[in-house]
Amino acid sequence: MVEHPDINTQVALRDFKYYIFDWDDNILHMPTRIHLEKRQPDGTWRHHSVSTSVFSIVRQDTANYRPLHDDRDAAFIEFQDDAPADDRAGRFVRDTEEAIDRVMSGKEPPGPSFTTFKKTLVEGRLFAIVTARGHASATLRAGVESFIRLVLSPAERQEMLANLRGYRYCYDGVREFGTDDEEIAYYLGLNRYHAVTNPDFKAWMDSRVKGAAPTSEERKQFAIRDFVEHLFHVLERMNGDSFGWRPISIGFSDDDQANVAAVQKYIKEALGSRFPSVKFCVYDTSDPSIENGRKVVVSGQMDLGL
Repeated sequence: MVEHPDINTQVALRDFKYYIFDWDDNILHMPTRIHLEKRQPDGTWRHHSVSTSVFSIVRQDTANYRPLHDDRDAAFIEFQDDAPADDRAGRFVRDTEEAIDRVMSGKEPPGPSFTTFKKTLVEGRLFAIVTARGHASATLRAGVESFIRLVLSPAERQEMLANLRGYRYCYDGVREFGTDDEEIAYYLGLNRYHAVTNPDFKAWMDSRVKGAAPTSEERKQFAIRDFVEHLFHVLERMNGDSFGWRPISIGFSDDDQANVAAVQKYIKEALGSRFPSVKFCVYDTSDPSIENGRKVVVSGQMDLGL
């Protein structure tokens, strides 16, 4: 292998470790608000907006909280791409950059998976963003681009680029590289960005899964399966059968306990047998006092059959 300060060929010796991240209150505490109505002492209802963390607490209290105008779309308007076509990512990117600014200035602690996500980017590992938001995939990717630009130091960005070139050199046989921005764009294009209440995502899922309307947890399960399948296609393209000797692990982190429980069950009942010998790690990040979240390991039990 050719040694070059800007091409880290040592990535060829790494294990295969990949991640699936929820976004809100997991990577960042976003300023995006959910618009509800709260019952007043006299029985009337008044507009009451809440953060995602507060919503996770009050959403089951239907006696005292309801969507604005009793309309779920109105309640979650800030979680959609409702801007003009030339600024579809605007609100999400602005909220992302505001949340990052609060973290970088020390005004607010990062989400429990913030550091892991940063490390994932610097190491150039593949990942998926799977969120209950309703944005387009390009919108979520734009948020990741802001994260890279605002969070990574110049040295970390160069380390990231050396790793990205290393993967391309070792596994794709690339010997001539594009600009830094082109290499980052290529890497970001290998990842998955799923907002499971987005109309395009729902239509895509409905075309593949027949039956009753899926819940948010089931849509996240479908998004997770898509990433795992995509990941193995990438590994097969890069390595053929040569990756079989290496440990493969896929981590999923979410601050919503219902999602965590549903994903654990899904891995045990479906993914574990379909992708055996893979170590699936589920991180429950609902308790901010536990760094990186509570970890549960769920592993497959048979030989790979790809």
